[in-house]
Parts: sequence; structure tokens; C-alpha cells
Amino acid sequence: MKKVYDRIEDIRGSLISVRAKDVGLSELAHILKRDGTKAYASVLKIDNDKITLQAFEDTRGISTGDKVSFLGHQVNVTAGDNLLGRRFSGVGAPIDDGPNVSGEKIEIGQPSFNPVRRIVPHELVRTNIPMIDVFNCLVKSQKIPIFSIPGEPYNALLMRIANQTDADVVIIGGMGLRYDDYRAFVENAETSGSMEKTVMFIHKATEPAVECMLVPDMALATAEEFATRDKNVLVLLTDMTAFADSIKEIMITMDQIPSNRGYPGSLYSDLASRYEKAVDIDGSGSITLISVTTMPGGDVTHPIPDNTGYITEGQYYLHGGRIDPFGSLSRLKQQVIGKVTREDHGDVANAQIRLYAESKKAKERESMGFRPSKWDQKLLKFGELFEDRMMNLEVNIPIEEALDLGWQTLAECFEKKEAGIKESLSDKYWPKG
Repeated sequence: MKKVYDRIEDIRGSLISVRAKDVGLSELAHILKRDGTKAYASVLKIDNDKITLQAFEDTRGISTGDKVSFLGHQVNVTAGDNLLGRRFSGVGAPIDDGPNVSGEKIEIGQPSFNPVRRIVPHELVRTNIPMIDVFNCLVKSQKIPIFSIPGEPYNALLMRIANQTDADVVIIGGMGLRYDDYRAFVENAETSGSMEKTVMFIHKATEPAVECMLVPDMALATAEEFATRDKNVLVLLTDMTAFADSIKEIMITMDQIPSNRGYPGSLYSDLASRYEKAVDIDGSGSITLISVTTMPGGDVTHPIPDNTGYITEGQYYLHGGRIDPFGSLSRLKQQVIGKVTREDHGDVANAQIRLYAESKKAKERESMGFRPSKWDQKLLKFGELFEDRMMNLEVNIPIEEALDLGWQTLAECFEKKEAGIKESLSDKYWPKG
């Protein structure tokens, strides 16, 4: 039964205060305006019988004489295969001019999977991007961010991953997106043919902060439902900095005491409760999570990337339009390299990174006016080929071809013994002739 209260005590920004009893945290409420329209809100804070609600839209038009009804449940999302190919707002309303979806309602923000049901990550998620597949493998059920700065092509990278992944379902959660970024995601899914396996939850920059906060929970609740139906789900979230800034904005409105650089002390747990949804379920499907975290001012010590680094299992560092091999790390790659992938994977990847690092030093010596030695010339040639063939984000090849291309690049620049790879593998994989 709905609990109805006919007196609003205070309205401040997007926050509404009312006196009520037997109300739960995050419970959904709607406000009946005098013109007959409804505005939705959720319980943000409970202080004895004083209830603080966070409105999902602008509070203009709401008066203290309006009625508040508590619905007895939290914000929920509709589950089912009819979500595929659809686009929704941060509160789960269709934004693609399609019909309302019907099906089972699932409350968002539930606890993550029981550890007993989790299995150790051990399967490769293919992206056909060499800088990921070869050098920092993405592993099923991994949680990993893309650290970047505004202006880098991180959304374009997510689109490529969405197009090329072998996951059964792709769920995109957009937070604080410009309209052109939103349209780019839609047009990419339509032109690439991946729309039929994609679900989008989109919050645009002009929309209320509370909707931004709901996007990850909407996306992950949907992902959990698909995963329990034996689907392998890839969740792509952009941008978690917008998510954290929304939490900060609402915290300031509530006059809470800030912590590091104005962010709440709960920032770590706010991020961790979302990232920990990544899971490989014993006897069922999985959730793999890639997020974007833009670093304000490129500062990796900023609270958002700093906290994220403690929670996640590595990071992809996007710099200069490329995934930087020296700033990137996948802590789970050893679970699949040489076990799921080819025996030469680890050796050929390590050799290329080592020689590329030496090529950067050779380039630095050349820029300082030193005459390059013959070895430096080999390194410089290799560096150019490596950047073009491996680091270029337009390269789209399976991991087996990428490994063969790595051997070919080494052979074009060095003698077999100069590559520093053990003889048994060189004899087997070094290009002939």
C-alpha cells in the first residue's frame, strides 16, 4: 500500500524534505503536482522521521502543498531479451521512441554475487586490438578502467571494443555525455551491426545529476540478469568521473563534510560497489567491466583515478590517441597468456615491449644530436613499425595474426639472436626467408 503525505517541509535545489515513517533508504516516491503531473524521487537520507528525497528532474513547479507517495520499492529496471537494441535514460525510460518494455522488474543497487558462486578468471575476451589482446589481455570477469584526459578518443575506443568483442551482450552506460557523443554511440551500433546485442543507458550532460548516479546501477543490474541466463556480458561505462562528480554535487547540496578535494569520504566504496559487480558465475555467464576515468588535469593522483586503481585489476592508459604500453597493465593477463593463447605469446610480447623501450631511448639520443649507431638504426625502424602495426587503434586483427605480425616485425628489423627470445620458440615461429 502506498504511503501518502500531503506536506513538503523544504525544497532546496533538487532535494525535498518531508516528514514520514516506515520508509526505506533508496525507496522510490512520486510527487503529485497541483497540475496533475508527477515527478519522481528517491529516498536519499533518513533522520528519524525527516526524509530527504532526491528528485529525478528539475524541482520547478513543485510546491510545499504537493502530495508525496512512497511506492514501497527501490528504483528498478525491466529485465528480458526485449531490452536488446533499445536505449534508455538514467531512470530506465525509453529514449529511442520505442514502446515501453514489459517484463520482470529488478531492483538496482543490490549486493554483488556471493564469492562462493564466483570462479577464478581464466578465459580471454577478444577485442582484436593488439595493444589489448597481445600486451594486456582482457580476461572474462575483469574490471579495468581506461585512464585518459578529456579530448582523447576513449569513446571511439569503447565503440571499437563493442563492435569487435565476442561477448553475447554489450551494455553501454553513458554519463555526462554530450549529445554528439550519444549520437556517435547510436550510429556506431547501427552501422556496425552490433545494435541487436546492445543495450544503452544514457545520461546527457544537461540532465539531473541523480540520473547520472543511477546509470551504472541500471547497466549492472541488467548485466546481472543476462549473466544469470548464461550470457557473457561486456559492460562499458563512460565516464566514471562524471559519476563521481554527481555524487560530489549532491553531497555539497546536503551540506555534508567533504573529504579529499571536495569528494565524499565514501568515494572508495561508491566506486567499489559498482566495480565489484564484475563476475564469472560458476555454471552460468559472466560480467566483464571496462570503464573510462578521465583524469582532471591529467593527474593520476586525483581521488577518482587514485581510488579506482586500488579497486580494479589494472588499467589501460590512453595517451596521444594510443594505448600507452608503459602506463597500461592487466593484472589478470597471466591467467591466459600461454595457457589459453599460443605458447609464444608471452615471449614475443615481452620482446617487443623491451625493444620498443630501447627504441624510445635511441630516439632520445638522436634528438640530442648523437649520431645513431647501427643498433640504434634498427631500434628506430622497429619503433616506427611497432607504433604503426601494434599501437595504431585502427588495427583490427585477431590475436593469432597479431602474434605473427609481431614475429614479422622483429624479423624485418633484427637478426634472430638479437630479438632475445629463447631459441626453441625462435626456431619454430621466426619467419622463414
